Amino acid sequence: MIDADIHALFATPVYITKLKREFSSEENKFTNKNKSRCHKNVGNYTSDDTNIINNKQYRFLKKELNEIVEDYFNKIICPLNNIKPYITQSWLNYTDANQYHHIHSHINSLISGVVYMNADKNNDRIKFYSNKYNMIEPRAKKFNEFNTSAWWFPVETGQVFLFPSSLSHSVEIKQGKNTRISLAFNVFIEGTVGSAEQLTELTFERS
Repeated sequence: MIDADIHALFATPVYITKLKREFSSEENKFTNKNKSRCHKNVGNYTSDDTNIINNKQYRFLKKELNEIVEDYFNKIICPLNNIKPYITQSWLNYTDANQYHHIHSHINSLISGVVYMNADKNNDRIKFYSNKYNMIEPRAKKFNEFNTSAWWFPVETGQVFLFPSSLSHSVEIKQGKNTRISLAFNVFIEGTVGSAEQLTELTFERS
């Protein structure tokens, strides 16, 4: 038996947490009502409102998501300078049986997130894809986080995921009878990054 340490060096973070409450009747009513205010995406439906989190029905949810985003930055990015993350856009996704969400990533954003408004943990999941190119890729007899090019997580109502916007992800063909509803959002920053001494300083101002 070989005693060895294996480290996930330069790992891609996928931050997972869960709201400490259930959605209110006001939130659920608004979420369900917006299904009639959507347009067709590649494999499912997306709300016409692309700043959905700013509606008064989601005022408490917006506060909670802002706190979660702050926690992500404090624990993972650990910024030296005084930068502040904020949600730039947000929208609802509706996925019914036999629908899907195509493989995609989010440009013009640093961090992306999703909170599940309605999900069945026995059938619903989110799948992530490695952006790394492997010149040689032997077939694996057992997959793990080091040798796979894709990895999925089961999801449930109230769960929140945050990840780098460059990380490709998708929803495979929907199983089960529930309508999977997610509120997705993008995050950028305001403040100064880099260093004036190292000629890398850059200031972002929120309009």
